[in-house]
Amino acid sequence: MRVLAWDHNAHYHRTLLRRLPARVSRALDIGCGTGDFARRLAARADHVDAVDRSAPTVAAAVAATAGKSVRFLVGDALELPLDRYDAISCLASIHHLPFGPAVERLRGLLTPGGTLVILGCYREETRSDRWLSLAAVPANVAMGLGHAVLLTGNRRSALGHRAPVLPASMTLAEIRTEARRLLPGAIIRRHLFWRYTLVYRA
Repeated sequence: MRVLAWDHNAHYHRTLLRRLPARVSRALDIGCGTGDFARRLAARADHVDAVDRSAPTVAAAVAATAGKSVRFLVGDALELPLDRYDAISCLASIHHLPFGPAVERLRGLLTPGGTLVILGCYREETRSDRWLSLAAVPANVAMGLGHAVLLTGNRRSALGHRAPVLPASMTLAEIRTEARRLLPGAIIRRHLFWRYTLVYRA
C-alpha cells in the first residue's frame, strides 16, 4: 500500500479536456511525462503521439499504457519529425523549451481548425502573483490531504517515477506578450496552484 501526494497538473486535466473537441483523429502531447494526459487523450482520439525528452520517464509511461492507441517518442519536440494534429497539449513543460520557437512549432503542427492547449508555469513578479501564491499554500495543503491516492499495478509504476522539473523563467506578462504576437486570439487565464492555461484555435 502506498499513498501519493496529489498532482498539480492532473488537477487541471478536466479543464483542458473541456477546451478540446470531443472527438479528434490525431492528437499530440508534448512533455508527456508518465503519460497520464496522453492516456486521457486516447479516449477521444484515434491516435495519440506523446513526446518527452526523458527516456526513463517515457519507459514508465509505456509500462502504464498497454492497450491504448498511444505512440511514445523520446526526443526534443522542436526536432522530432512529427505529423499534423487536430489537438495538441503541452502540460507544465513549455517552460522547459524556448517559448517562441516552441509555440511556433506547435502552431505549425496544427491542422486547420485544430486546438492547442497549454498548462504552463510562470515566474512570479507582481503583487497579485504573490497574493495568489499565498492563497494557494493553504489550498494546496487541503487538496493534498483530500487527494491521497492508493496506487496499484501499472499506475503505481508510472506515478512512482518523477519527471525532471525546471523552474519557470518567464513572467505571465511576458508570456501574454509573446502569445499575442505568435498566437493571435489565444486565451490565457491565470489559475491557482502556480499555473496558467493558454487555449488557441488555428
